[in-house]
Amino acid sequence: MSTATFIFFCFEAAVLSFNVAASAAVIPSIAESFALSQFFVGKIIWLYMIPYGIAALFYGPLVRAFDARRIELICLICFSLANLLAGLSNNIYLLFAARFLMGIFGASVIPLALILIAKHFPVNKRGKFVGIFFAATFVASLLGLFLSGIVPWRWIYLLPAITGMILWLVMFIYLPSFKSDTGKFEINYHKALKNKALVGIFSYIFLISLFYHGVQQWLAVYFSNKYNFNQFVISMLVTLTSFSGIFGEVLGGLFSDSLGRVKTIKLGIWLMIASVFILIVKLPLFIIALIMIIWGLGWTFNHAGLSTVLTDLPSEFLNESASLNSSVRFVAGGIGVVIGGWLLNRNFNFGFLIIGLSLFLLALFTRKLLFVKKES
Repeated sequence: MSTATFIFFCFEAAVLSFNVAASAAVIPSIAESFALSQFFVGKIIWLYMIPYGIAALFYGPLVRAFDARRIELICLICFSLANLLAGLSNNIYLLFAARFLMGIFGASVIPLALILIAKHFPVNKRGKFVGIFFAATFVASLLGLFLSGIVPWRWIYLLPAITGMILWLVMFIYLPSFKSDTGKFEINYHKALKNKALVGIFSYIFLISLFYHGVQQWLAVYFSNKYNFNQFVISMLVTLTSFSGIFGEVLGGLFSDSLGRVKTIKLGIWLMIASVFILIVKLPLFIIALIMIIWGLGWTFNHAGLSTVLTDLPSEFLNESASLNSSVRFVAGGIGVVIGGWLLNRNFNFGFLIIGLSLFLLALFTRKLLFVKKES
């Protein structure tokens, strides 16, 4: 895979990531537009995440038998059209349907990118490329979050619809074929999940994703209800999680290569734990902003370390592992949104306490779940 091809995948991931975080930030605005409760409108989060997670299971095996170029072109144009539907929707149910379709077609790029990085880059440089790839998603997420505090919520979907169609045309002309990477179609999830190490890794990914999204996707509602912040302030605070995430993904990738995968993962989760517990206390605005930065760094250190671990797995499990990564993260994230919404709707402090304690227990079992010896 050439550098130019890698850049195409980074741009595609950026288009797909533009409104992932912004959708949570604009829940108060959408609720006001349709005169609905914020927790009801919050379904737009898991209606994207769970279909994404299920669809992701198919893309790793598909790329064994079909040219990744064709798969990406089909998914990108369909994703762009789904965004167009979301931006033009005149009732909440059309928006729900659009988010469902966005999840189905947006699930392709991350599994395929991880597979191609693992196949075409040396092991001592994979962390760097994983970090750069995911940093591109956070740059786009940052831009989406920033704009969510300025433009009407519909443009959070119309902008990726337009840019996605333009990118599709450029990729149609310039993206090379990946036919040389293809072989026979087979699905080896049953074989992969017999591997004890893989089960441990994906159990960890499931839990960390569940707890993270149980907090992250409700931050806008938390700031709206507990602090009565306006949409601009809410969006800027959530934007900080993506701003710090840009640096967190790059640094996390570099740390994964230099310090070790597990040390990077553990550093990330401890920063997340500290952030959640501090949110229980009512804080001045500038302290909240600092906590959002720490929270974003924690998540992305953990994410970059885990993603790099996946590129080190045996080649026989590479395609399934790349798909399982996206699938488990988003299904767990969708479940986390539901559980987090239930907990936080009862009481924000109670919800943060439960999630913080759960993260603490997960931190204690990190090395055991990942089945690795202590790194030097």
